[in-house]
Amino acid sequence: MPELPEVETTLRGISKKILNKEISSFISREKKLRWIIPPTIGKRVKGQRINNAFRRGKYIIFELDNCSLIIHLGMSGKLRVFNKKMKPKKHEHWDLNFTDNWTLRYTDIRKFGVLDLTLKNPLEHKLLKDLGPEPLGNSFNGIYLFEKSRKKSIAVKQFIMNAKIVVGVGNIYANEALFMAGIKPIKKAGKVTKKEYENLSTKIVKVLKDAIHEGGTTLKDYSNAEEAPGYFKKKLQVYGRGNLECFICRKNLKEIRLGNRSTVYCVSCQN
Repeated sequence: MPELPEVETTLRGISKKILNKEISSFISREKKLRWIIPPTIGKRVKGQRINNAFRRGKYIIFELDNCSLIIHLGMSGKLRVFNKKMKPKKHEHWDLNFTDNWTLRYTDIRKFGVLDLTLKNPLEHKLLKDLGPEPLGNSFNGIYLFEKSRKKSIAVKQFIMNAKIVVGVGNIYANEALFMAGIKPIKKAGKVTKKEYENLSTKIVKVLKDAIHEGGTTLKDYSNAEEAPGYFKKKLQVYGRGNLECFICRKNLKEIRLGNRSTVYCVSCQN
């Protein structure tokens, strides 16, 4: 599933090719992804320009002249831009066409992505309004995590993966950040100290920035807007390495299921 670094990489890849362009048409070959695609999108967006494109959590938002499009890549969604006629293949569900003959195309094998339109402030949309702070923003730090975690018995890994606490810390990067911070993922969030959260917050920021720099993480079918894989997989220290040697202490890493997610950690290096 594309997580924050993969969504950010996708956004950066398409933004330079679609900003300030006029939309000539919207074509949908599928009525429903996770939810029904609003049938009025084609009429609403025709003739408008994409004035801004940004990310909020794992959502991509296009701000047009008098409306906004909200996109989520779901489990397997991809966005790519091209400037030649390409016959759509299976699973290529919608196109946003521009007057200069460029096209933004959305592909989604599992059809769990989202495309919605709003005439209001997109940040007030029901999908976005309750999201927590951005981990790469100024309001995210260890003190914030510490204060939010008091009296919580939930495991710290599940706590930092809660989008209402902080957005974009998906399973891969939660595993990695907790390992870097030396904190067991099963430790109760309310038992993690302020100092530990200060360390953890910096590791979350680091692992996300490093992953963005590497173009994300390709595990199965992720590729960016240029159809290139993400190379952060080569730097994973624990995720996907259950029962293999810890790079630090050489003891075997432990793999469990936590919140129905694969969780890998070192029983020696993480306390």
